[in-house]
Amino acid sequence: FARLPIIGSHNFLSKPIFHPPHPKMIFRSAIVAALFGSAAAFAPQLTSRQSTALNLAVGETAPDFSLVDQNGKTVTRSKINKPLVVYFYPADSASGCTVQAQNFNEEIKAIRKEYGADVVGISGQDVESKQKFASELGLEFSILADENDEVRKAFKVPKAAFGLFPGRVTYVLDKSGECVSVYDNLADAASHIDAAKDALEEIKPAKAGNPLASFFSR
Repeated sequence: FARLPIIGSHNFLSKPIFHPPHPKMIFRSAIVAALFGSAAAFAPQLTSRQSTALNLAVGETAPDFSLVDQNGKTVTRSKINKPLVVYFYPADSASGCTVQAQNFNEEIKAIRKEYGADVVGISGQDVESKQKFASELGLEFSILADENDEVRKAFKVPKAAFGLFPGRVTYVLDKSGECVSVYDNLADAASHIDAAKDALEEIKPAKAGNPLASFFSR
């Protein structure tokens, strides 16, 4: 019988050899995906009345803080006697953070009018950075300079993308400072505004009805 042809060290029955991707390539892809919005699987999504083990928990009173905003004004949480959206974001002028700030800015008047609430954004850059970012976007709410991340640490904001980046987390507090909602999503910055409004809707004071309405309906 004729022998089967041999090419190099493998004949036609040899199985193809699979070379797995290098670990560095996998790691780099994961980081890029998390940064540019396609890493929803890596960014936990925590909707109203949920939190992680690290986060300030729903039902807890938020830590007090005093930080300076883009206008040089000191904002103190305990002096804001109204519902408050406190959102932590990674960095001024980053693409996702820009989208997030624009979304809150577009809704800030409605948030104040409809819910009697206010909004503050917090990240670790200095006041000068805040001034530049706010000026670029024409922000009508305070973004606060937490240069040493003391407030971020006090809220126990979890890091994102395997602990490599500051997390993007939105907390909604009632007028007494109690946390009613935690929303954690690094990848989808645009989703934070809807999560905040949903939580504000839950604690929105009911409008007083006409006390004579029931009498005339008889």
